[in-house]
Amino acid sequence: MAERRTDPAPRRAAPSPLIAASVAGHALAGIAWIVRPRIWPVALAAVVADQLLLVGAGLWPRSSLLGPNWTRLPATPALQGRIAITIDDGPDPRVTPAVLSILDRFGVAATFFCIGERVERHRDLAREIVRRGHAIENHSYRHSHAFSLLGAGAQHADIARAQECIADAAGVAPRFFRAPAGLRNPLLQPVLARLGLQLASWSRRGYDTVTHDPGKVLQRLTRSLRGGEILLLHDGHAARTAAGTAVAVEILPPLLEALRERQLVPITLRSALTAQRCGQVRKPG
Repeated sequence: MAERRTDPAPRRAAPSPLIAASVAGHALAGIAWIVRPRIWPVALAAVVADQLLLVGAGLWPRSSLLGPNWTRLPATPALQGRIAITIDDGPDPRVTPAVLSILDRFGVAATFFCIGERVERHRDLAREIVRRGHAIENHSYRHSHAFSLLGAGAQHADIARAQECIADAAGVAPRFFRAPAGLRNPLLQPVLARLGLQLASWSRRGYDTVTHDPGKVLQRLTRSLRGGEILLLHDGHAARTAAGTAVAVEILPPLLEALRERQLVPITLRSALTAQRCGQVRKPG
């Protein structure tokens, strides 16, 4: 088994400007309500509007209003024509091995956002992802559709459990987190900061969990493609073509050919993080 690396050091969570403004707004509304009771309808309306804004920000996966969120790669790798291929919801023993074989054939690295309970069931496959030079990251333990409704304690327990089982199985602790379906609430960022994790979403997705036509998925991913993109595909919960093949498996070869033609080089999010900190890009992977 690979030598296990420990979790990154926890960071202190600084509230986003929206969260700070929300807290201040609630305090002012409460004071106004006490000082001038007659304006309670205005104060209540302001609080309701603020809550709706917070909910909307959480339902927008690419939003950074609730805290830092990677929707594209940092400037250094982006300017050098790097992109990231991210693959969600695995590992899946029916799909992931085929995805790994295609990535091997093209000599590129990808980032796998894995579900903790699936990693527990398929430990060898999780280890194989890392052994082949790819990154494995945290996509929650249960991938609950109600994740964005959880409180801070429940979110922490779920993410920390996934963190532990992924590190134990794969020998390396995740550095990034992606919320199920990208949906979250204002309580998530402090949890991620305590666990030393960076939130990452995507710049474009192919909707390969619901679209059975590989051509449509490929077009969504490659239209006006440029450096810095974070692409989203799925090995778990993947839609199937008419022939029964996972859509991601069907479109990966032409996608990687398109990247090669456009001189765009796939790297992992970890490599992009290193590039951001060091101001240079390492070799792909």
